[in-house]
Amino acid sequence: MTRASHTEGVTLSKDGLPAWLDPVVHAVETVEPLQLSRFLPPADGAGRQSAVLILFGEGERGPELLLMERASSLRSHAGQPSFPGGALDPEDGDPKGDGPLRAALREAEEETGLDPSGVQLFGVLPKLYIPVSGFVVTPVLGWWRRPTPVGVVDPNETARVFTVPVADLTDPDNRATTVHPSGHRGPAFLVESALVWGFTAGIIDRILHYAGWERPWDREKQVPLDWRA
Repeated sequence: MTRASHTEGVTLSKDGLPAWLDPVVHAVETVEPLQLSRFLPPADGAGRQSAVLILFGEGERGPELLLMERASSLRSHAGQPSFPGGALDPEDGDPKGDGPLRAALREAEEETGLDPSGVQLFGVLPKLYIPVSGFVVTPVLGWWRRPTPVGVVDPNETARVFTVPVADLTDPDNRATTVHPSGHRGPAFLVESALVWGFTAGIIDRILHYAGWERPWDREKQVPLDWRA
């Protein structure tokens, strides 16, 4: 696929963000790695560098997040909702510099058709580790300053692209706990006919918590990983 040039000169800026994003900005600036996850990048530098785009927009029901559902035919994470994202390419640049910013926007464009020129990146969370895949993930946060149409670009990779109102993510009725066959317990969200769990749900859960948006919910409510609406 031909690489887009829309990610040239990518920078972070908090100028002109809507006031409702202030708690998220504060959380991004103050959160410590272990407050996000117990899985941190290996000290020896192992792991494949990657990035995801956590994109906040504003829809008819207020603040919302952009998510996608991976195709059921994929060998890994099949059918699982996630943030747009993927591994850094050599042309993305320095993994310790703006490489993750470029990768997050590039992957979002390739997976959802997002126009990166309408996105204002405003923060980066600490790098996290996904042991099962060996990815070192940089969560990049953005404001969808100028929304453009999005949708499935390649059905072999993506089943659907959708937005979720933050109000639905904070609704206690939409929250639950999943238990992985390994025994690991984690937060989950039952939204838009999808079960959001794993790494994606963990990041959303921590953002809601540290932004002060979290509402009390029943942590004993469990749902299976094959839950369907």
